[in-house]
Amino acid sequence: YALKSKMQVVRIISSKKGDHLMAGTYLKLAPVLLLLGGIVHADDSGIKRTKSGKPDFTGNYDAGTLTPLDRPEYFGDKKFMSREEAEKVIGGMKKQLEFANRQSSPERGAPVKGGDGRHAFGAGGVGGYNAFWVDPGSDAFEIDGKFRTSIVYDPPNGRQPPMTMAGMLKMAKNFASFAYTNDGTASWLTKDGPGPFDGPEYLALAERCLLGFSGGPPMIPSLYNNFNRISQTEDHVVILLEMVHDARIIRLNSEHNTNGFQKWLGDSIGWWEGDTLVIDTINFRDRTGLAGGDENLHIIEKLSKLENGDILYGFTVDDPSAWTANWSGEYIWKSSKERVYEYACHEGNYAMGNILRGARILESDFIAEADGSE
Repeated sequence: YALKSKMQVVRIISSKKGDHLMAGTYLKLAPVLLLLGGIVHADDSGIKRTKSGKPDFTGNYDAGTLTPLDRPEYFGDKKFMSREEAEKVIGGMKKQLEFANRQSSPERGAPVKGGDGRHAFGAGGVGGYNAFWVDPGSDAFEIDGKFRTSIVYDPPNGRQPPMTMAGMLKMAKNFASFAYTNDGTASWLTKDGPGPFDGPEYLALAERCLLGFSGGPPMIPSLYNNFNRISQTEDHVVILLEMVHDARIIRLNSEHNTNGFQKWLGDSIGWWEGDTLVIDTINFRDRTGLAGGDENLHIIEKLSKLENGDILYGFTVDDPSAWTANWSGEYIWKSSKERVYEYACHEGNYAMGNILRGARILESDFIAEADGSE
């Protein structure tokens, strides 16, 4: 039996044994009976619970959304938007995706040598065909029936606070290979210091397939790979990320490691506050899945199961060396029956070798031309 309450146990036993025994006796027995056989039950709202009575998050979720991380400036301090405004935002994004994913002409010429310098959905600087692989989501999310203008809600303007000078410098260094304007030559040789393609360590973490650009923590939706799979026991919660197939292992009712060992995804522990799962993560490396974050990053996340099976996911970012203030956000993970497939991106993939080989060829050509020996 999937028993919903202690009183239901009382009613069942009373109907079998008669009403001459006091209900209080069976109220004492109810917790034992409910735990027999490891029963997983649902409460009156339909939320599935574990045998210990905690919400059961096990399942697959789609974290994609068309709601932006940072609030567009024209909304000001307006936290919510009307359905009409939400439909306008959604419609605009869908039109952009439809345009980017339009049929490619079979009569088109070859991409511009060295790339065309554009940075758009699925296009980039090397002649991407369209936005076929781009899947940011299909709708804006609602919380309590209200559409949010952004995922970030604190600061009140719905935008990440300014970065510190150290944070901006680290961001520029981390994305040097992204910021390089591809003109088809090794033009970086005209500048002092290391080049953006001197070795694997100079490339962004996402290019190296060490970390995705949405897995975090915190887990922020991106242009694709927004599915997550949760497996839960009484002692651990594992969140499998579609992005770079990372697995976050959260130890429940535990303590942070004190051995000084730093991890790409940090060291996560969790506990329950009522029906809310709280996750505390520290011990990051000096470069993290959150662009700009460093070894001082401290993330608090909160997951709450909703009656329809979705998850309300919230987070707070604390990194005083990267941002001038803390910032917080929340959005919905939609329960899904879709499976989470492996995103086979790994460090040392063949693309990495090709990037470095291509850079060495460009450097050789550049030097030869400069020497007049070509």
